[in-house]
This record gives sequence, structure tokens and C-alpha cells, in this order.
Amino acid sequence: MARHHHHLLLLLSLGVVLTTAHGSVDFRLDLNHPYAGSSFSRHQVFRRAALASRARAARLTARLARVLGKSGNISAADVPLAPLSDQGHSLTVGIGTPPQPHMLIVDTGSDLIWTQCKLFRRTAKQREPLYDPARSSSFSILPCSSRLCQEGQFSFKNCSENRCLYDDMYGSAEADGVLASETFTFGVHRKVSLPLGFGCGALSAGSLVGASGIIGLSPDTLSLVSQLSVPRFSYCLTPFADRKTSPLLFGAMADLQKYKTTGQIQTTSILRNPVETAYYYVPLVGLSLGTKRLDVPAASLAISPDGSGGTIVDSGTTIAYLVETSFEVVKKAVLEAMKLPVVNGTVEDYELCFALPRGVVMDTVQTPPLVLHFDGGATMVLPRENYFQEPRAGLMCLAVGKASEDFGVSIIGNVQQQNMHVLFDVRNQKLSFAPTQCDEI
Repeated sequence: MARHHHHLLLLLSLGVVLTTAHGSVDFRLDLNHPYAGSSFSRHQVFRRAALASRARAARLTARLARVLGKSGNISAADVPLAPLSDQGHSLTVGIGTPPQPHMLIVDTGSDLIWTQCKLFRRTAKQREPLYDPARSSSFSILPCSSRLCQEGQFSFKNCSENRCLYDDMYGSAEADGVLASETFTFGVHRKVSLPLGFGCGALSAGSLVGASGIIGLSPDTLSLVSQLSVPRFSYCLTPFADRKTSPLLFGAMADLQKYKTTGQIQTTSILRNPVETAYYYVPLVGLSLGTKRLDVPAASLAISPDGSGGTIVDSGTTIAYLVETSFEVVKKAVLEAMKLPVVNGTVEDYELCFALPRGVVMDTVQTPPLVLHFDGGATMVLPRENYFQEPRAGLMCLAVGKASEDFGVSIIGNVQQQNMHVLFDVRNQKLSFAPTQCDEI
């Protein structure tokens, strides 16, 4: 099974500082917003991101169905089409010697690092030239005996002529290629070059648009985090509507106590799913709206013994998703709390929308905070802009969607995490977070 579902998809235009300390690599990257520099209006950005989130959630469900051996219940027609570059932020790195600059989506739900390359004739359309291994003195094909080939999980893998060929499916998207080794250069003013295993291939179904591949940050074998033995990393996503850069920090630089926060640092566990290891699962046990604890069954948010369900933190999905049992409870509470007329039916990939009075914008509407409760007592308090969006003038929509009850996963998306410094302590299996003015880090 593939470990690269297009998640934290972070467009990194690198303002980077990298140093080596105590045997590890410590670096800061400044991530570009997925719609940075676009001509889309604020409302259009929200609508496109909501569509991309629905596509991403559907791909995630399709992947989990395959892992559980239930892929017959999901068809490609169930997965909406959206460019992968719409599904998160991204990064420009130098690939090869000398470095060839390429923009890659950074994804917490993928492990494989890959880019489209000239070894393959049929590639998806991208704005920048294809990576050409013939122009690099450091490129080499990984043999079938290599650890990355042996331990890498793909939808399909084949060793032919001692080349490790792979094929990965994500709903309606498909990527294939060959595993190789190459030098990746991070940084602009200070450059650090690191050898990494990666996929040299093509997106044979789907669309990349502004990017040429993915950098995976998942817990799995092939990710940047695993290959470099990064003990921890953190990010602080600026408000989605602002389209500003966001810091991504690795190693010793990922330390919430080093930076000013606007609230208390809280910590919960990162859980291991017995079947699906590509995502960062957390023990979400309940929700509140304001001071009212909602009657959400904790079991609906937990990982089932067969590996289905559970809750993940994902910076590639914009809106949140709750399995139907939990979503309906939240929806009912929001309907009771809001004193605005409901817009009938779903609106442009949103489950619940309200009509704003003429001349009124969402920013002036008072709403109680949505509170996420984690095992151990940690709470993530979401203000209005972290769980509501305004996809059209005069329309205020709940940025929480409904996931499949069968094997669907609840998702804490990047809008829920905006202006929240979130730290993944991979070594100690802990997730910490604190409200933060992210553009001041």
C-alpha cells in the first residue's frame, strides 16, 4: 500500500536554516501557502480547498478500505477530482548534483519522497521542467535488496532487472516509478545537501498543477522524518485566508517553549494503528461547543481493533471530518447555538451553511468555541475562524464534514490548526500544541 497520500502538502519556498547537531539534522523551512500568488479571491480559495479536502478524505477512505481488504466497497467514481497541489502547502528543493529546483508537496500522510522525472514518458502536466537524472552526477537506482525497497509499502511493487518498481493508487490518482537515491539540497542562503531515497516516476492519473511531486513526513520507512531519523518536527500554520508563509521546524528547532505562545502548551499521545501506519493518530475522546460537553460516543472517534476509524492530525486536509455518528451530534449543537437561518441542503462541499444578514461578514458573528478533548486532559480550543468559513459573501459554513461510518477516519485539518503551533514528537510518540501567532515565529 502506498504511504504517500497527499497530506500536509506544504508548498515550501524555503527560507531555510539547516545545521547538523548531535548527529541529527535541525532545520527551519518557510512554507508557502497552496494559493500563494494566485488570483483567486478569499471566497474562491475556501471553495477550492473544500473540494480538495473532500477529494483527500475520499482518497484516505479508499486507502484504508484497501488496507482492510474492503476495496470492493469503494470505486474511483466515489473520489472527487482535485489537483493534488490544491490539497496543501509545498516546498522548493534542489534535486541532484548540480541541484535542479523542484516544488514538492509536503505531506504528513505520505512517506515516499517522489518527483516526476524524465525516465518516464507519460507524466502529468506540471509548470516546471521535469527532473532529469541524466543531468545529475549523484543519481543512482536502488537495487531490490535495498532496505527502502524491502520495507517500502506500495499498492504494487515489482523487481525487474534489479530495479525496484512501484505503483501507488489514491482513489482516482495513480503514481508509479522506480526507487532511486539522490542528493536533495535544502536552503537558499545556507544550503545543506542530504542523500535520500526517493521515487523517480510519474503521476499517471490525476493532476499536480503547480508541484512536481511529494515529500512525505509520515511515521513510515520512506519518509524524510524516518530516513533522517528526525526525532521531532513542528509547524505553525498561519490563517488560511491570509496566504502567508508558515514555519516548519525540524529537530532541536522544533521546541514549543522556544517560541512565544498565546496559550498553554498541552500534550497528548500519538497512537499506533495496528494496521495503518501512514498517519499520525491521536486519542480524541470528545467534543464541546462552548461550555456544553456534547454527547459524542468516544468509541466513534477511536481506532477499532481491525484498524478502521480513529482520528488523525493532517495538515493536507483543510476542513475537519468526523464520522457520521459524531458529526450529527456536532451539527445539532451548532444548529441550536446559531441564531441565523439555515441554507437548505449541502453547499459546495459543505454539510451545513447559514445565511448572513445583508452587509454582515462572518468575522462579526459571535460563536462559541468548538473544543476538542483528548485522552489525558489536553484540550484544543477552536475559535470561530478555525471551524467556520465564508465560501461566498453572505454565506457562513461549518468547516467540518461527514466521514464514512464504515471505516472512515476523523480528521483534524489545517484550518483547525491555524495559529496553533503543533509539535510531533516522533521519538516519544507525543503530540503537543499551543495557540500561537504563527506569523511572528
